[in-house]
Amino acid sequence: MLLLSLGEVSRFLVSSLFYSDEHGLCNRHFLLFELKIMKRISILGSTGSIGKNTVEVINNDSKNFSVVALVARNDVKTLIAQALLLKPSYVVIENEKKFSELKFALKNLKKCEVLCGRKAILEVAKIKCDLVISAIMGAAGMLPTLAAIEAGSNIALANKESLVCAGEFLMAAVAKNKVKILPVDSEHNAIFQIFENENLEAIESITLTASGGPFFNSKKDPKKISIAEALKHPNWSMGAKISIDSATMMNKGLEAIEAFHLFPVSKEQIKILIHPQSIVHGLVNYQDGSSLAALSMPDMKVPISYALTFPKRMKIKHQQLDLAKVKKLEFFAVDEKKFPAVKICREALETDGSAPAVLNAANEVAVERFLRGEISFDQITKIVAKTLDKISHRKVKSVEDALWFDQQARAFATK
Repeated sequence: MLLLSLGEVSRFLVSSLFYSDEHGLCNRHFLLFELKIMKRISILGSTGSIGKNTVEVINNDSKNFSVVALVARNDVKTLIAQALLLKPSYVVIENEKKFSELKFALKNLKKCEVLCGRKAILEVAKIKCDLVISAIMGAAGMLPTLAAIEAGSNIALANKESLVCAGEFLMAAVAKNKVKILPVDSEHNAIFQIFENENLEAIESITLTASGGPFFNSKKDPKKISIAEALKHPNWSMGAKISIDSATMMNKGLEAIEAFHLFPVSKEQIKILIHPQSIVHGLVNYQDGSSLAALSMPDMKVPISYALTFPKRMKIKHQQLDLAKVKKLEFFAVDEKKFPAVKICREALETDGSAPAVLNAANEVAVERFLRGEISFDQITKIVAKTLDKISHRKVKSVEDALWFDQQARAFATK
């Protein structure tokens, strides 16, 4: 079987082959070969939890993927190891102080260009691929995601902030450039899988599930919650920022905003349920009273693999779901007094315009301050609410608009 790094599986008709038979006559024969073509992948944010899982999935099926670029912010050691493993054409680190170490470590890697800085990230994002994994954390992922969309690359979206901050504008760019958004968040990926096969007109609502984080059953005073306690997620292994977002349930509120832009549903049709086992990742509820759900063990490699091989599925190393062993699946309504972040996000979605961008920026600042020990856990949502209240909102017409509001919100939240 031949391997070419040009696109997806196709059938190729090889040119005529002539030969003389025993009677001296020329006969024409056509040889039909099936060519296995490697899918070109770029990973923006390769050293985060999503990026690491993506690298693992690709490495376990390397004959089907060709890695064009790896991009990271600071983690140079992980980036070096990934580059030596996958041998991409481009390796970029945002932190210019780490560039010398990166370049020296990869000096013997043939046909690999080593770059640094934000400008280099944007240039690499513009390289057309079959799929770009958008996993740069926070609002910083917006411009690279837009660059990849405008280059005509399909997007495996793990950077929810892009749609939270500039969803209407980015989805217009998706339509204009005729590309696909394949959601990587387990909840959105679950809804996406169901939507791909069902009658959209008959949908009553969609339900995103949340684990409830480490404090769902806790009665501890939020003012006394430690950083270590907030980082200890019961089901998922994630980075610090998203772990804190899960603890406040801000993450689920942001996902509701993302879902509004991803799927053909109204704001009122997006529901949230706490599901401590994290087995049911999403449900689509229909007008006839039936519901379809997507289930799997909590493992990010499952939605990542689906995005990588869509519309097909691939075999990966993961724990198979055994409901007899799980035994119990529980669901609870969200207590918005205990988790005010959900209400704050819902109100920002109702306000729309620049409100979600302000919300996201204020939250990023507040989480950073909590992780530095500057504020208590309960102050995260208070800072976000106050920032939303103090900044005037208007329609976001571009990514630059969203970034302007992002900066205004950061300045206020930092104070």
